[in-house]
Amino acid sequence: MQDIKEYIELHKERFLSELFDLLRIPSISSQEANKKDMVACAEQWKKMLLDAGADAAQVFPTEGHPIVFGKKIIHASLPTVLVYGHYDVMPVDPIEEWKSDPFEPIVKDDKIWARGADDDKGQSFMQAKAFEFMVNTNQLPCNVKFLLEGEEEIGSHNLYQFCEKNKEMLAADIILVSDTSMLAADMPSITVGLRGLAYWQIKVSGADRDLHSGLYGGSVPNPINILCQMLARATDAYHRVTIPHFYDDVETVSLAERTLMAEAPFDVEEYKKELNIRDICGEFGYSTKERTGIRPCFDICGIWGGYTGEGTKTVIPSEAYAKISTRLVPHQNFQKIGETVKSYFEFIAPKYVKVEVEFLHGGAPYVSPIDTPAYKAAEKALEIVYSKRPLPVRSGGSIPVISGFEQILGTKSILLGFGLLSDAIHSPNENYPLSQFYKGIEAIALFYDYFAQYFKENNP
Repeated sequence: MQDIKEYIELHKERFLSELFDLLRIPSISSQEANKKDMVACAEQWKKMLLDAGADAAQVFPTEGHPIVFGKKIIHASLPTVLVYGHYDVMPVDPIEEWKSDPFEPIVKDDKIWARGADDDKGQSFMQAKAFEFMVNTNQLPCNVKFLLEGEEEIGSHNLYQFCEKNKEMLAADIILVSDTSMLAADMPSITVGLRGLAYWQIKVSGADRDLHSGLYGGSVPNPINILCQMLARATDAYHRVTIPHFYDDVETVSLAERTLMAEAPFDVEEYKKELNIRDICGEFGYSTKERTGIRPCFDICGIWGGYTGEGTKTVIPSEAYAKISTRLVPHQNFQKIGETVKSYFEFIAPKYVKVEVEFLHGGAPYVSPIDTPAYKAAEKALEIVYSKRPLPVRSGGSIPVISGFEQILGTKSILLGFGLLSDAIHSPNENYPLSQFYKGIEAIALFYDYFAQYFKENNP
């Protein structure tokens, strides 16, 4: 293979310039004000795929945000890799905590700082540049298709229908995804498991208007007080979820696998220092890595109501809201959990308030085998780039559509991500180390080579 490192070195300034153009587009999928930005970002991806060497690329409108598809077919007899990524990003709130403009990317301390620098524009962009290298040097050993969506951060609602309608177009032997993290910059890993997700919004309503807390305090229901009381009942002192039947289908991981997981390096003191927390906490009887890898959890993601402006305003609010999520593990059905949690909060709601629970979105957990040609190819590529054999790990995060791909397209995914916990995805000051960015391009190019080789060996 022509030297990928030389190619990166020769084109690194152009790579960053093109990535920065992508990062400047505020493609926040959850906000109506950014709908035009979503279209602009999709069109930018179409152009990038064509410039990188795709034979064809197209933007498909949906009822929500557009989907981008591109392809380069070398020969029908060769294996096909479908690259999946997403171009939408999370909101930037709280904006005051950013040290630089979230949509004006900069390089500082050998890191790219911007919303989407890692999740997932930076990592998806690596895929485009690795593909570009393989095409421009006539070394692409397989067919490649690209699928970029704009709704991953809000549940991929329209992608499922798109996949159902375009199974033949999306047919592939493996789906390659760079939207996950590694254990550390010097400890490569491959994600072999993802937790599922279920997400709700709760609204508690009292009086038909905000009330004077002196005249009415103590005699009428306070929706914020009641919402807090209800949410507090969802977990106990041992950080277990108390909602009936929540654990009915949870997979019991064997002691042997838990022992293997414990072999992965983990410094709890460094972990606390990195996050600036006093101590860790979580479900009793499990380690930190187990809590995020093999156990479900319940979290309040946002809560609001009443007066939160400067100074004081003594009111009993008429409404209170919360957004809550659960991360799920293998065998937990997100739709079943969605109804279970909804029914629970409706059941415990006091009669003197109105409680509405809306299930917003969810996705199934995913587990990938480690004996496939794709895993072996990813393992070999990372071992060459990092001079260390990668470890298989289960991630605490969720990419709901990955299990959807398997159900609809019948295709497994390989999660070849290069993010780090310090990248602050979904948080202010998201960043992505340049070293991971360049190593990612290198490893992805090697993946294509080894995947074609191992696939042929398994399919003579």
